Amino acid sequence: MPRAGSTLLQNILGQNPDFHVTPTSGLLELIFGVRHNFTNCAEFKAQDPRTLKSAYLSFCREGMRAYAAALTDRPYFVDKCRGWGVHFDLLTEILGEEPKILCMVRDLRQIVASMERLFRENRYKAQPIENHSKLAGTTVVKRVMHHMQNVPVGLAMDRIMEVHMRGWAPKICFIRYEDLTSRPEEAMATIYAYLGVKAFAHDFNQVKQVTQEDDTVNGLDDLHVIREKVEPASNDCVKMLTADGVRHLEQHYAWYFKRFGYPLTAKKPAA
Repeated sequence: MPRAGSTLLQNILGQNPDFHVTPTSGLLELIFGVRHNFTNCAEFKAQDPRTLKSAYLSFCREGMRAYAAALTDRPYFVDKCRGWGVHFDLLTEILGEEPKILCMVRDLRQIVASMERLFRENRYKAQPIENHSKLAGTTVVKRVMHHMQNVPVGLAMDRIMEVHMRGWAPKICFIRYEDLTSRPEEAMATIYAYLGVKAFAHDFNQVKQVTQEDDTVNGLDDLHVIREKVEPASNDCVKMLTADGVRHLEQHYAWYFKRFGYPLTAKKPAA
């Protein structure tokens, strides 16, 4: 999920000298580019599909390994991209084994509140979410609804739903942002156990940022800047979204709250 601590997690893992961690990565986009050309180019269509499928998968696998090797000689490479989980089946074919995927989630109310905060902090810029002539994004509740139907939040929700519907969820390590920030030792122990890697003694009071991203390409400032100390964030969803915005999320996405153990707070309207 966006605004759910994936940058924080990467930089915590980056304290481990055995791990190379990336900022938001375009590696999956390279795989998509190969897949597009393999699917559509006449040169590939004209040859034996079974033989070429094996060659295509090998090309992707060795390309991924070469990509990582060019960036680091560390034994573990952690690539950050929100698209990996929903392509669990493609990754399994490419790698010849099931991948290890970490998925950060967070209280949906806080995710959308964070998006609203970014909107308010960047009022000096024109933002696509707001169009007064079309009455789009002109109220808090309208912006809440927009986020749930568009990228990045809406797409991330679709992907998590697909992961569960396809039966891949038990094979993915889900980490709640709230657990990572309030009980980081336990969260990291869970992650290392899932990865099958020896645990590392992390310093949660001084997390140096080793991943760097130019957030101006996204039209906003400081999207991927972390705080040095790992600690819980304040809960300001009602202040940011109003009770109506919170109610909309709880009523329309109750499955998410139930799946990840977030209690509902909004009262049902009287009959």
